[in-house]
Amino acid sequence: MDSIHSADKARARRAALVMGILGLLILVVFIISMNSGEIKLGPLQVIKTLFGFGDARQSLVLFEFRLPRIVIAILIGACFAVSGCIMQGITRNALADPGILGINAGAGLAVVLYVSFFPVKTAASPFLMPFLAFIGAALTALLIYLLAYKRHQGLSPTRMLLVGIGVAAGISAAMIVLTILLDPNQFQFVQVWLAGTIWGTTWKFVLALLPWFIVLIPFAFSKAKVMNILTLGEQTATGLGAPVERQRLLLLAAAVGLAASSVAVGGGIGFVGLVAPHLARRLVGPQYQYALPASALVGGLLVIVADTIGRTISSPSEIATGIVVAVIGAPYFLYLLARAR
Repeated sequence: MDSIHSADKARARRAALVMGILGLLILVVFIISMNSGEIKLGPLQVIKTLFGFGDARQSLVLFEFRLPRIVIAILIGACFAVSGCIMQGITRNALADPGILGINAGAGLAVVLYVSFFPVKTAASPFLMPFLAFIGAALTALLIYLLAYKRHQGLSPTRMLLVGIGVAAGISAAMIVLTILLDPNQFQFVQVWLAGTIWGTTWKFVLALLPWFIVLIPFAFSKAKVMNILTLGEQTATGLGAPVERQRLLLLAAAVGLAASSVAVGGGIGFVGLVAPHLARRLVGPQYQYALPASALVGGLLVIVADTIGRTISSPSEIATGIVVAVIGAPYFLYLLARAR
């Protein structure tokens, strides 16, 4: 018993150390990102501006352009990563991810439909679009769940993955048809959005995303023990007294909300929900009380690094954050696929 207790303490210390290092890395990249961009601000200028001693131009660049975007990059990275970690847990499938399962596509379809009828520059858009994206993502998740669930067999992880890929392909085709019907301004916005560009770069979008983050991330963390039980399998979890279907649906709703709100603000950024949880589990182990917060930190770090690279590598032009993430995530997905096979 003492040896088990000691092992738990050692795991907790290792997880705390790893998460501390990840937090420090996010802080370092945060500082680098504030100094990076088409308009150069030196470290001393950034410090002076942060404390209110910069000129009007420096204040505008830092507080109105860079800081909101950096904060949004961290938030959507954390949300996508935790969403992916939840989905991998409840489906017991290492390849599950809101992008691969079609959740992002469902949210994206709702956003494209909204853009087709209403201008995206209205004051209500930043706050309305996450809710619309959630409805689209929730309907997609429900469709996937109904198609993948078999009464006598339960929810097969493999079937759910295949159904999700099929539904995502169908929704993507529908979005292509819709984009053809858009006027040039709307078409340009949708193309930028689909490429995974963080288009919501003002404090309004931070405020629109923040409630989803504040409510759903702590909720997911509070369900860590339930997720540990669910990974044992449906029969074992039921035998231990866990209301499997109810908890699975609650966790799925949280995962959908996190992914949908991120899609509404950050566009079609893929692979974060796939890569970040895997890296987190390699660093802190499979127990979800450590894997969930570590996933959030890895996801935030991955997206802020990708966004900083995208903004600076070909300045003054910009590479979409989703493209930079895909360069990292696609090879890793193929590696996981090969291992699963």
